[in-house]
Amino acid sequence: MHFLHGFLLFLEVKMKILVIGGGIVGSLLTKELSKYENIDVTLVEANYDLGAGVTKANSAILHGGYDDEPSTLRAKLCARGNKMYDDLVDELGVPVQRTGSLVVSEGNDGDKKKIIELYKRGIANGVSGMKIVEGEELRKIEPYLSPVFKYGLYCSSAGITEPWIVAINSGRLAESNGAEIMLGDRVVGGLVRNKRAVSAVLNSGKKIQADIFINCAGLYYEEIAKYFDVEVEKVLLRKGEYLLLDKAAKQFVNGVIFPLPTKMGKGKLILPTIDGGVFLGPTSEDLKSFDPEDLATTRNGLEEILKSSDELVPGISKFNWIIKSFAGLRPETEGKDFIIKRDEEISNFITVGGIRSPGLTAAPAISEYVINEILNGQMNIKLIKKEKIVERIPAKIRVREESFERISELIEKDELYGRIICQCNQVSEREIVDAVHSGARTIESVKLRTRAGFGRCQGGFCTWKVAKIISRETGIELEELIMNNENSYLLEGKVR
Repeated sequence: MHFLHGFLLFLEVKMKILVIGGGIVGSLLTKELSKYENIDVTLVEANYDLGAGVTKANSAILHGGYDDEPSTLRAKLCARGNKMYDDLVDELGVPVQRTGSLVVSEGNDGDKKKIIELYKRGIANGVSGMKIVEGEELRKIEPYLSPVFKYGLYCSSAGITEPWIVAINSGRLAESNGAEIMLGDRVVGGLVRNKRAVSAVLNSGKKIQADIFINCAGLYYEEIAKYFDVEVEKVLLRKGEYLLLDKAAKQFVNGVIFPLPTKMGKGKLILPTIDGGVFLGPTSEDLKSFDPEDLATTRNGLEEILKSSDELVPGISKFNWIIKSFAGLRPETEGKDFIIKRDEEISNFITVGGIRSPGLTAAPAISEYVINEILNGQMNIKLIKKEKIVERIPAKIRVREESFERISELIEKDELYGRIICQCNQVSEREIVDAVHSGARTIESVKLRTRAGFGRCQGGFCTWKVAKIISRETGIELEELIMNNENSYLLEGKVR
């Protein structure tokens, strides 16, 4: 009896894990950790929503996995992560379109050799759906491709998604299974005793004690590591500028079109977006210093994008289709690989850093790697799956994607489906209200969840309507509403 009582007490003890950073990797990892009986997991994110950092400012591509050297973690986890997205569609209700990708070349001997090398690398990395295509077959895949290109590598398993929705819905599912998500607070210090991390200090003054700390802080992973006396590879920021084209441009692009890659990356590409637009870019510029707020676009950069895009699809820049320009930063390292490891000195501190392309594609496999290889493997933690969990987030209703008959049925039951707030993307008031009730508290959070503001007018006509709905549903005064962070108030002064 005494033995049984002691055994039951042992089972009741939970291991506390703190995940620092709520990008796509941190959110997916938190989701998976929330499925274990003997784990108590908390996620801390500095922004006011998940997926609001590196995760939201990239090309949103699910790469096939033929670009990276087979010996690297990037190669190992990219192809695996690509396949795992099929399950995430069902589990998280996220959109994935397998558009395919095409790396094109002019077909000279040197270019052909590079294409064949990519193909062989893909085979070694376990990539599926690849084939080398020539001549008219290129035109069948991409009819508006420049005739100068005569040889290429097609990969049918490549595609596109909405990275921020993967992060947001991962957090929602994690909370449903008992995880704690802390938004709008950041780790600004750490306490270490006897070569073990003990607690994290937050900007709000709170201290969070944990048994294991997992650093998924994106651009800030080096800064977080220093708080806990952990040495990591230096983060090197690389900036990419983008152009977003109106939906009218979609007629010229079927899938992801790449030039031949260079040492600076995969090059300036053309690809469709999930909501029907077209991305051009990115540029690739190594920043001379650590400046995570440098998101400025430049005339030279944007002109460079237009020139490169016209070389791939002639004339795509001549129409007045540009609706937005923006820039994103990605954390590069000298080692050119993901950093996923348990620290040798501070043994309960795990770094997940340097997660740039193909980080989005690899993200679910990175989460799996941390759990299987580090927690289960190196740390010998016997994780116990919960008997009952919430298994999925239902796919959300989008008025724009429903049939006329289905919309009519919805409006009969709920008139908010009939009130269109965002005309560009046909987003209803019901969708916005549901987004607010799921946790959105900023204009950008609603935008990421619903696509209201992503269209042609970029929020010019709907932002004010969205703001009033947020205020009505939450009780937040209009003058207190923010776009995305503490320094981005929508209004200045009292509203009459």
